[in-house]
Amino acid sequence: MSTPGVLTFTQQAWEQVLAKVKRAVVYLDAACAESLHWGCGSSRLLEAVGNSACYLREFEPAAVGGGAEQPKAVFVLSCLLKGRTVETLRDIICRSHFQYCVVVTAVNHAVHLTANHVPPAAAAELEGQQPVFEQLEEKLCEWMGNMNYTAEVLHVPLLLACAAPHLALTPAFASLFPLLPQDVHILNRARSDKRRLGNLAEVDATTLTPELLLTIRCLVSGLSSLCEHLGVREECFAVGSLSRIIAADLANFAPAKNRRKTATGRASVVFVDRTLDLTGAVGHHGDNLVEKILSVLPQLPGHTNDVMVNMVELTALQAEEENQNMVAPGCLAQSNDPAAKALWEALLNTKHKEAVMEVRRHLVEAASRENLPIKMSMGRVTPGQLTSYIHLFKNNLKALGNHCGLLQLGLATVQTLKHPQTAKWDNFLAFERLLLQSIGESTMSVVLNQLLPMIKPSNQRTNDDYSPEELLVLLIYIYSVSGEFSVDKDLGEGEEKVKKALARVFCEESELSPLLQKITGCDSSINLTFHKSRRAVDELFTSLRDIAGARNLMKQFKSVYVPGNHTHQASYKPLLKQVVEEIFNPERPDPVDIEHMSSGLTDLLKTGFSMFMKVSRPHPSDHPLLILFVVGGVTVSEAKMIKDLVPSLKPGTQREWLREPGASEATLPAAVSPLLPLTPGPHRIYEQISLFPPPQVFPQGHSSPNRVSSVLPASPPQPVPWTRVPQLPGSSPGPPGLSLSRSLTTERPCHGLISAEALGPPPPPTTAPPCRWAFIEY
Repeated sequence: MSTPGVLTFTQQAWEQVLAKVKRAVVYLDAACAESLHWGCGSSRLLEAVGNSACYLREFEPAAVGGGAEQPKAVFVLSCLLKGRTVETLRDIICRSHFQYCVVVTAVNHAVHLTANHVPPAAAAELEGQQPVFEQLEEKLCEWMGNMNYTAEVLHVPLLLACAAPHLALTPAFASLFPLLPQDVHILNRARSDKRRLGNLAEVDATTLTPELLLTIRCLVSGLSSLCEHLGVREECFAVGSLSRIIAADLANFAPAKNRRKTATGRASVVFVDRTLDLTGAVGHHGDNLVEKILSVLPQLPGHTNDVMVNMVELTALQAEEENQNMVAPGCLAQSNDPAAKALWEALLNTKHKEAVMEVRRHLVEAASRENLPIKMSMGRVTPGQLTSYIHLFKNNLKALGNHCGLLQLGLATVQTLKHPQTAKWDNFLAFERLLLQSIGESTMSVVLNQLLPMIKPSNQRTNDDYSPEELLVLLIYIYSVSGEFSVDKDLGEGEEKVKKALARVFCEESELSPLLQKITGCDSSINLTFHKSRRAVDELFTSLRDIAGARNLMKQFKSVYVPGNHTHQASYKPLLKQVVEEIFNPERPDPVDIEHMSSGLTDLLKTGFSMFMKVSRPHPSDHPLLILFVVGGVTVSEAKMIKDLVPSLKPGTQREWLREPGASEATLPAAVSPLLPLTPGPHRIYEQISLFPPPQVFPQGHSSPNRVSSVLPASPPQPVPWTRVPQLPGSSPGPPGLSLSRSLTTERPCHGLISAEALGPPPPPTTAPPCRWAFIEY
């Protein structure tokens, strides 16, 4: 049996689902489809269904129902069984001929009790019972039209999508993003009759709306299941305001108390707010090919962390735009193909130049094994050279089938190298380096004046100039890396010039991009007036000021900017690097900004005694396993940085990934295994900075998603089985909110948690209210 890890956690969860799908019509929402895509693959689901004609359908109100020859349905959902989700279930079942329905939810029953306003005391009495699921089973039979038909509702923790042994994603929470200072004002408006909040430090569970709390609780439910699978009792730490709320909720999660009593292992879970350092998310200092692929290639519909690879090159069709949609796109998820799996691992963990050479090496070896007439050429690897190797497989169906996964990664590399945006990468990097030097030597107004000449309307821009979206990326970089700065007359005048120029550029765009449509509130450039554009720009700069002040409450991690001197140029030091260095500091000082969250009275007493006695406070490095969870996502470069950094800080750990040549299994590094939610490309992070519409809890089809973590096992590496995760066949663009760019620009997820007070011990039975279930809403 494989050692427990993120891969086995995901695979075992899907095995429970696959055991239910024989001869069934299977409906999946976007987040579960992505977990399947990376975790065990649609081919495994097709095999489990067993029908010659398999029916995989997207879970949405317009989904096709089951016919008379389809008596069984399985619904695999990532969200609460409540509200529009249940309405969609009812609509699909009522227009079908199902006699057997299974509903799988990734949210456990305890969270459903919270969602239905069951007091903690009453919920404690219901341990081991599942009345919410039982009542829904009765409803399913009612909707099928016969109470003698069969219905099942069960919880399976489908939290993760494992892109690699060291990289796991949480697609159901891909748009979960920390609060900004301006959000405090929005929370205050919702608390008109209560105490006013002064800043983010005062935001806690009691200040958030019930909808916000449920989103956090759903995430905590999945993380608790992961800890149960790993067999560990977790200590929770936080860096940042929203991280503090999530960590406190996990530490006091009532259903986890019994599990912690029997856990044999120990782990530290450290949550970090992404808003404390957006420089790493939008910067171009990461020399990684995968990061560039995710940044420039179009997003795979309905997915948050994969791209579409144009496969027309391998067909007889002409490579013209009208033919691109005639062939199903390729993707990056190829974990069933040993060669493609090895290449994907190499791409994640090497620099750009070495990664491109690795792509060439794999293509050459594959062509040699198939006896294809390959012409070797040494020297620099070019897109044309890689394309010539790929074309060797074009007319050989057997070779094409044997190396389909490898060819998809090869084409993704070629298309990225040829993409115009890739050519601008070095321009971005050069300007960012110039900004770093200017920030240390000049005021903020001077830095903004350097950006001003680059703001050009569409009729004056060349291919080398920056689009409005790219200008926003640079502005986020400037304000995030600068941090807190003094506001004076010169800064006001500098910002005013940039605001006017940006507003004018927005108005003169011939066609508004989806992001500009969201920012301005106009779906067409015809409707965009200068007044609307200027108002949108003013709101953007309010968010930029918030980003600059995001670290104001920090004491130790107050800056990511390292000033230059006579021997070194000014540089950027990632906050994640600072956090990891502090965790593994050999002197083990008490963390200043890494806050420990107590999990009960015992922990509180320990913390109190430590102030008067020689009792060490809990420290993130106390335990052999560290899970680093970045609330808001990370880039591939940051994941690699953490993986490479830990061995240097903790001598004796393994630095390389171990893999037997040609083996079907790989071993995890003993040094670090970051469970990192992938932010899909540094160019997309700016879509999350200023959006806070009225809270919505799991709207239909919404993948309420990229967060994650870093796992640092101290035990020797253990083999982990690999499985391929191909793209779901016949996938089509999902409804609004499924793709990452749509979900980030149309909906700000709900943030929050149940208060720690509400999770305390239940009152005596005489005071516990009677349990009633008529209030459960469908």
